[in-house]
Amino acid sequence: MQIDSAQLDTFAAVVDEGSFDAAARRLNITPSAVSQRIKALESRLGQVVVMRGKPARPTEAGEALRRLARQVSLLELEAIAAVRGRADTLRLPIAVNADSLNNWFLPAMLDLSERHAARFVVHQEDEEHSAEFLRNGTVLAAVTGDPRPVQGCRVVPLGEMRYLPVATPEYADRWLTGKPLPEALAEAPMMVFNGKDQLQHRLMRKVTRRKLDPPSHAVPAPGAFHQAVRIGLGWGMIEDEVAQPELAAGRLVEVAPGKYIDVPLYWQHWKLQSTVLDALTEAVLRAASKGLRQP
Repeated sequence: MQIDSAQLDTFAAVVDEGSFDAAARRLNITPSAVSQRIKALESRLGQVVVMRGKPARPTEAGEALRRLARQVSLLELEAIAAVRGRADTLRLPIAVNADSLNNWFLPAMLDLSERHAARFVVHQEDEEHSAEFLRNGTVLAAVTGDPRPVQGCRVVPLGEMRYLPVATPEYADRWLTGKPLPEALAEAPMMVFNGKDQLQHRLMRKVTRRKLDPPSHAVPAPGAFHQAVRIGLGWGMIEDEVAQPELAAGRLVEVAPGKYIDVPLYWQHWKLQSTVLDALTEAVLRAASKGLRQP
């Protein structure tokens, strides 16, 4: 059984754009034509592949189809470029954690964009959860914290990001001075990036050997997170290269001197014979060699 390429492209547009109307605009066809193609595809496969809603989302069967659509689209565009002798713009969906985006990863994107006609679609996700985007076909590649390869993917180690527990001197005087550290950390307000962020909890377990749950503020943006620590809203784990100048200037102090968390990062990408994907991997490795600790 073969899948009609127009139906496959339409399915990819629906799940990327989140609606039949938006997919129609992207493909320059009518919403009715989009609906007809999706119904024909589902009839051919004997399964529903799109959950109609706001936004439209792929079903479990649709996730496998999305992976196929991504791969076919990339290889088709590369083949057309080879025949014509010029490259059309490639759409490269990738997943990257916020701190990597805020520090070392953007130069890799610039590196590739100077060599290839590529347009990035970046999905920001915690490194412990970004591999899910590979499993469901949302992205072609991802920065992850998991060394185990997703099925159909290759894994390359990148290096480590070191995080230091820091706070303002005023915050430390108010919340940490004069108490045993385990007792102080149990009560002192801390910063977290979001509900998935476990760095602060990992540091507390490392330092106190206890499972603590102090009051916390969730600020899901790197710049705002750093600023919240700098003004004394709470203590938090900040990347070593960002924290060190603040520590040297006395604007921040270490909450647990000499303690830190090293987070290993990996690059996972689909196993495709793709010139652009190989070039992206090389660019990411070059950027990581300069921006991450190499164990």
